[in-house]
Amino acid sequence: MLSAGIDDAGRGAILGPLVIAGVLIKEEELPKLTALNVKDSKLLSPRRRELLDQEIRRIAVEHHIVKFSPAEIDEIVDHGRKLHKLNWLEACGMAGVILNLKPDIAFVDASDVVPERFKEHILERIPFNVRIVSEHKADRNYPIVSAASIIAKVNRDAAIAQLRLEYGDLGSGYVSDEKTMNFLENWMRRYASLPDFVRKSWKPAKKLMENAEFTQRKII
Repeated sequence: MLSAGIDDAGRGAILGPLVIAGVLIKEEELPKLTALNVKDSKLLSPRRRELLDQEIRRIAVEHHIVKFSPAEIDEIVDHGRKLHKLNWLEACGMAGVILNLKPDIAFVDASDVVPERFKEHILERIPFNVRIVSEHKADRNYPIVSAASIIAKVNRDAAIAQLRLEYGDLGSGYVSDEKTMNFLENWMRRYASLPDFVRKSWKPAKKLMENAEFTQRKII
């Protein structure tokens, strides 16, 4: 039997992509993940994640990654109908992973407050039979989902590292990161708009833009 674990990285970030990763592993290979002591990626150091990423890819039959850009996220957050916003977009991304990997069973970390609804949104887009286990904290409860979370996080970290090379130290990309918010505030002062790699639908981003417009009106 083939099992898949699916998780995301960067859901709550204000800049950079939302990354969804899935790993496909043979049932008899699953104990190897436990032996590696895989954990939710947030509990691991960057170096440890990178080492485990390589080991997980060796164990997996296949892996697949889906990325959503800030523009794609903004479109669905600002214009998606009720129950078809960010959670739905993630469900679509996870369905894309399942379509590519074709597992017998898929364990997913549910983004929706109602895990069963999240599961149904995924199944709506799958044309073949697959069992889906949709749970909160699946990345802590199932090693195969922990493995997916590691691959997703390493991939997103690489995307942020590339932005850092191009634009300087912009922190982790989260609102809670002072470096990130200072970077965005300085960018707004310099250019009076936000760059394409920022999720403009996020409330802190909208506040930055509103403050810039207010300041500009006062100057005029």
